[in-house]
Amino acid sequence: MVPQAPQLNSFMRSVSFDYSVVIPAYNEEEYLPSTLRSLDKVLRKIPQFRGEVIVVNNGSTDRTAQIAEQYGAKVVEEKNRGIGRARNRGAAMAKGETLIFLDADTWLCLPTLKTALEQISNGICGGGGALVKFDQHYGRLLSGMAMPALWNFVSKTCKLAAGSFIFCRKKDFVEVGGFSEKLYAGEEIHFCLALKKILRKQKLPFLIIEKHPVITSSRKLLWYKDHKIVLVLLTLLLFPFTVRFRKLCGFWYSRPPSK
Repeated sequence: MVPQAPQLNSFMRSVSFDYSVVIPAYNEEEYLPSTLRSLDKVLRKIPQFRGEVIVVNNGSTDRTAQIAEQYGAKVVEEKNRGIGRARNRGAAMAKGETLIFLDADTWLCLPTLKTALEQISNGICGGGGALVKFDQHYGRLLSGMAMPALWNFVSKTCKLAAGSFIFCRKKDFVEVGGFSEKLYAGEEIHFCLALKKILRKQKLPFLIIEKHPVITSSRKLLWYKDHKIVLVLLTLLLFPFTVRFRKLCGFWYSRPPSK
């Protein structure tokens, strides 16, 4: 259980939407407009579901918060950097029965979101995610094509969702205790495992939507060479405790200086 559990419980009484889309964002002025424009188009096509969009400004130093407000999103501040902390903060302020966690550089298509909302609202599943596709692979056979394909195989086989898109019922999120704030990477894996344990008791499956993958930015392919990406993955496999230290998770928390 993470520290936010009591806080999350206090917000359960304020549920008033069918869903809440929670987008953690740190210095996302470049990608956030496209994400919010795309999301707005999709949400307008499912009027049968009433929802809200929450952008968690996670200590940004650019115009992330202002852009989110311009696009009609509710802005929540979380100054302490940490993806788990940011998601939990957004969830605590959410008023939707279903929580949808979306990265600031990820785009949802209508069939994916509609499937998720219909399946979970009809009690067919208790949560899930979707396969992932890069917006571009830049001809990178290993990191641009092979690694995403490998992840999608693991996702389908083990029923694990990438952090770029996860959905669940708020009541189950509260029971899990949210995302671990002790982890600075891989927190979505721990969350999925804990959620699936709860869903098994309810005899509900964890759904991975395969037909319509979410599209996510491949910007890290521009930032890092293949050997760097492979080294990061090997380090996680051999020394999993490194995810408990933000300084050792620079792959997720550091960015090359703007040119």
